[in-house]
Amino acid sequence: MEDREKKHLRLTRIQRLIGRRMAEAKRTKACFYLGARADVTELMSLRRKLGKSLGLRVTSSAFVVRALALAAREFPSVTGRLEGGRIVVSGVVNVGFAVNSSQGLVVPVIKNADGKSVAQIACEENLLTDRARQNKLTLSEIEGETIALSNLGAYGVDSFLGIVPPAASVILAVGNVVRSVVAQGGAAAVRKMVDLSLSADCRVVSESCAAGCLNFIVERLQEPGKLI
Repeated sequence: MEDREKKHLRLTRIQRLIGRRMAEAKRTKACFYLGARADVTELMSLRRKLGKSLGLRVTSSAFVVRALALAAREFPSVTGRLEGGRIVVSGVVNVGFAVNSSQGLVVPVIKNADGKSVAQIACEENLLTDRARQNKLTLSEIEGETIALSNLGAYGVDSFLGIVPPAASVILAVGNVVRSVVAQGGAAAVRKMVDLSLSADCRVVSESCAAGCLNFIVERLQEPGKLI
């Protein structure tokens, strides 16, 4: 078999920075992981109707950001972080969401997400995603993250575990929406299901708090009318 010549690919400055910071976070945070499934059949239908009525691209992630933000307001310790010998709980809910760009992974931040509607979040998500892919994000647009979100559903990934970033203590990982046969009302039904996983630093967030947060998210995603 013919040997192929090795390629040496130079890391970009952003790739080096992200790699160093995420490796440090992985080494220093004592994380545990929780999983759940949500029925998003109604959410996917509502998403299309909302996008059509607004004349706006509304992704399922906009609903997830809204649900995550409301969960963080209900369980504020998930926005905490360890500083010295104390846990400092943030007074704001700023959701950082991962975007793949030509420069590497970047994380724009939707500030005060718990006070914004799905429509407002969708507008901001579209704007920040476009700016990220054009390498035009400002420092203020990537600072202040207090809780994180990573969605790989668009890449066909059913489920995964996210690495909690340095600035946060919790990350929600969202997989692909998959048609599944489930029991409903004593009969089999085809529903649109999504796998969620919550990674949390146990030095800051208790298992019971994280479980309550994840269950809250599932409940809101399954009743999307409450998110509008």
